[in-house]
Amino acid sequence: MLTQELLVEIHVLYRQGKSIRAIAKALQISRNSVRKYLRNIAMTPSYSKHTDRLSKLDPFKAYLKARIDAAKPDWIPATVLFREIQAKGYEGKEGILKNYIRPFKITPDEPIQRFETPAGQQLQVDFTTIRRGRHKLKAFVATLGYSRATYVCFSEYERQEDWLAGIEGALHFFGGVPKELLFDNAKCIMIERDAYGEGLHRWNARLLEMAKDYGFSLKACRPYRARTKGKVERFNGYLKHSFITPLAATLKQAGLELDVAAANAQIGPWLHDVANQRIHATTGEQPQLLLDKERFDLQALPDGVACRLTSTSQTQRHAMPLESLQHPLSVYDQLLEVRP
Repeated sequence: MLTQELLVEIHVLYRQGKSIRAIAKALQISRNSVRKYLRNIAMTPSYSKHTDRLSKLDPFKAYLKARIDAAKPDWIPATVLFREIQAKGYEGKEGILKNYIRPFKITPDEPIQRFETPAGQQLQVDFTTIRRGRHKLKAFVATLGYSRATYVCFSEYERQEDWLAGIEGALHFFGGVPKELLFDNAKCIMIERDAYGEGLHRWNARLLEMAKDYGFSLKACRPYRARTKGKVERFNGYLKHSFITPLAATLKQAGLELDVAAANAQIGPWLHDVANQRIHATTGEQPQLLLDKERFDLQALPDGVACRLTSTSQTQRHAMPLESLQHPLSVYDQLLEVRP
């Protein structure tokens, strides 16, 4: 079945230099199909109205989760859980149960393996909550897997447009496009996980359009495996301790409150002068120096595709003049001196 995701992946792989034979093999479709979809650039599959598929396991999921949690740090075998829910009326297959509980199984002594990617391969993206409540503050964070160079922008919400603006801003900030973007399971970006089979997800239509325009593939972390996206998530802690906390304290001492505008006005210089200049604990090198090398492996930004979300994009807030903030420029000139 042709899906929008499959169509985008065909075009992305072709732009990345893959042959028709290689694309057909990677996506497990015929070479004639690949040729047909590449010729017809305007082909856009339409979806029928989506209805949630009910699983025979659904009525038993709460019970299974409670049993798994109660057994921690130990693990109840699938065969045992299968017998238990059979006794409660489950009529489905054991394989459905195994697929459901597999992501919950984490071996306590499992060694942490460092997951490295070649230059230009991967950009890990994430949203982290800085502050909840009435005055929300969230951060979109994007970290290149090879160089560890990072882009950050702030917003009040984690909406579709905030994700898209963050992604587009990051690509222009780095000056190129990696082969793939790695996401978690944000609902406004991933509509349905494993919609077309294991690992074949249904993605947000606007994100797919952006992926096709810029030439990157979409990848998702396995559920409950945060370490898969550990590079960007480790940076989240560094961001909060090295940037947010001292900036908020400085503003508080002056009777001011950290808000989205103030954070975006200061994040650009901090990234340039501090975060991407520090000696990274893992690589032992400055992210900026590795980024200068990695840019040769990034795909070029597409011709004619400017930052389309500039009117509302956080991208522009890196260059936002301090006069646009709610407090006088002189106040920020005197106060906002962020140190590592």
